[in-house]
Amino acid sequence: MQEFYSLMELLVALIKDPRTAVLFIFLVAASVNDYRTYKIPNWLTVSGIVFGLIYSAIVPFSRDHGFFWALGGLVLGFLIMLPLYALRVMGAGDVKLMAMVGAFLGVSDTLYAVIFSFIVGGIAALVFALYAKALVRMLLNVKDTVQMVVISAVGGFKPEVQIEAQKSVGKLPYGICISIGTMTYAVAKQLGYA
Repeated sequence: MQEFYSLMELLVALIKDPRTAVLFIFLVAASVNDYRTYKIPNWLTVSGIVFGLIYSAIVPFSRDHGFFWALGGLVLGFLIMLPLYALRVMGAGDVKLMAMVGAFLGVSDTLYAVIFSFIVGGIAALVFALYAKALVRMLLNVKDTVQMVVISAVGGFKPEVQIEAQKSVGKLPYGICISIGTMTYAVAKQLGYA
């Protein structure tokens, strides 16, 4: 029973931190929007970015990490996701959402949030493909995308990244994966597991 109370105490501390509480609110709003419309509105991501940067300037992560640490997290989140947008694997809203997450978390935590989001996204894609009975087609699309990336990296040119509509497995609201991955990382970090 003592473990349960310790867990509840840690989770309450997580939610009482305004930075984390507001991030979770933005992530839930983005997930709901993405689920309903397959879009994450700019007003949501821009508002989150502005809040994350201003809050980090007023209440720094630590004595040495404030506004510029949050700005670095924003840039890192954006740059990690940008190639996936260029390959049309994910939407622009997803890229901006991860940039927003970076503004809240700072540089080092953004990298972990991205990794957790990729894990959640991979699991969701597999479940989605299995449900749609399109696992083989999805794996072929992944193989084609990886080949295009390797060929463009070696050859030094931009590949034609048009995956044909009949080959598509379907749309996955990836903002939900980003939200679940980020929140899972934040909770795991608070509990001392990450």
